[in-house]
Amino acid sequence: MVVLTGAGEKAFAAGADIKYMSGLGVAEAKEWGALGHQACRLLETMPKPTIAAVNGFALGGGCELALGCDLRYAARTAKLGQPEINLGIIPGWGGTQRLARAATLGYAKELIFTGRVIDADEAERRGLVNAVFEAGELLEKTMEAATLLASKSPVALAAAKAACNRALQGEHGRNLDAEADSFGELFASADAKEGMTAFVEKREPNFVGR
Repeated sequence: MVVLTGAGEKAFAAGADIKYMSGLGVAEAKEWGALGHQACRLLETMPKPTIAAVNGFALGGGCELALGCDLRYAARTAKLGQPEINLGIIPGWGGTQRLARAATLGYAKELIFTGRVIDADEAERRGLVNAVFEAGELLEKTMEAATLLASKSPVALAAAKAACNRALQGEHGRNLDAEADSFGELFASADAKEGMTAFVEKREPNFVGR
């Protein structure tokens, strides 16, 4: 389980150093963008579930890092947005794609075109975050969710994450076939045998991750 949050209460990740970015040429900017894409892609595709605890400002690259996570919880004081348009650029770490998938394409365009920063309640209403908690409760509630996920089969979680990640891309029929294949293959795992045995025996399962 991976939980990503910011130090203190002011910011989850306030975005890139604009002074540094202002000195980049085209090749350097592309390298900088590629680095951010690698980080967000890792959060999105690693077998373990990833959770963002957005404890303050999550702007630009900070918002994109949160969007790369599987689940996002926010403090009521959090602010999210993609304000790159105000600098004459666009999101460069996946924001144009993941924001549209988390909410809707029209809403993503609004936020990206205007650079508007939104509060946590709006983010929850529009699907950018899964839940909003008071600032002092955010980490406790996030760790409760992480503990719950940690009690599940790591093998099944990895399969579920991979299958869900295909939902909004590729051909629907092939994605259904892939889900069916993964479902069947899990029956060879020790965790599936343990999970079903535990259910029949009316006890909690003890998953071993294989």
